[in-house]
Amino acid sequence: MDLAYLRAHPERIPVMLTHQRIRETPVSGGSICSAQRLTLDDGASVFAKSRRDAPDGFFAAESSGLQWLGQAQAIGIPEVIAATPTMLVLEWIEPAPPSAKAASRFGAELAALHRSGATAFGAPWPGYIGSLPLDNTQASGPWSAWFSEYRLMPYLRRSVDNGALLADDARLVNRVLDRIADLAGEADGEAPSRIHGDLWPGNLVWSSDRVWLVDPAAHGGHRETDLALLALFGGIPFRSAVIASYSEVFPLAPGWAERVPLHQLYLLLVHTALFGGAYRDAVCSAARALS
Repeated sequence: MDLAYLRAHPERIPVMLTHQRIRETPVSGGSICSAQRLTLDDGASVFAKSRRDAPDGFFAAESSGLQWLGQAQAIGIPEVIAATPTMLVLEWIEPAPPSAKAASRFGAELAALHRSGATAFGAPWPGYIGSLPLDNTQASGPWSAWFSEYRLMPYLRRSVDNGALLADDARLVNRVLDRIADLAGEADGEAPSRIHGDLWPGNLVWSSDRVWLVDPAAHGGHRETDLALLALFGGIPFRSAVIASYSEVFPLAPGWAERVPLHQLYLLLVHTALFGGAYRDAVCSAARALS
């Protein structure tokens, strides 16, 4: 099997793997899926992530998101080579250590991606974030109302239902929801941007000359969401260079730094919904920062 055959016959991948016609090397792929580097007969490599019990449309959503982001031709997006119900195969990106030069380029390219825009908040395909459904119901705005209904409330409910958040925690988050239009301020009037939607630093691949986006929960959203998520879980290396080059291409609205906890609250609630109370303090800290 070479790369051309793989593109033409993606349905043959599981058979080829079963009969060891493709060399597999395990690589990091997170806790949701298993991941391998597949080396083909012609020496080319591809990245494959798989999940035998994948929900319906799981890899189709990721494939749609990657292709939609790539249509902007603004930033590094790996080519989708094949998508099956249980596997996604992507162009292999050779990783390299983070660098200030790549970070600066990334900031400018991320700004260009966001400026390419979206027709509405949401997306025309059913989404996933991690293994959870992501409601991509489309709306024209305002952003704050859409974000509250489709990005905060669903994961708040799940987090209460699974015991990760207590009643007092829910009241704290609900106070944010009650004030969300005021918290959004003048940024609430921005048109939808084409965003990655799950842009914490673990969903970036650094290469020798640029940063590539992987594992998206892509949709039309607010560009500040991507920038805020870059600061989570230790933050992206050379973040100041990213923000500086981004701002040269697409200046941010006044007060954007104060709104970072609002945007981060979305992914933190996803984490309490998925992983439980280990992320409770982070959710409450973000909500208190907005009080």
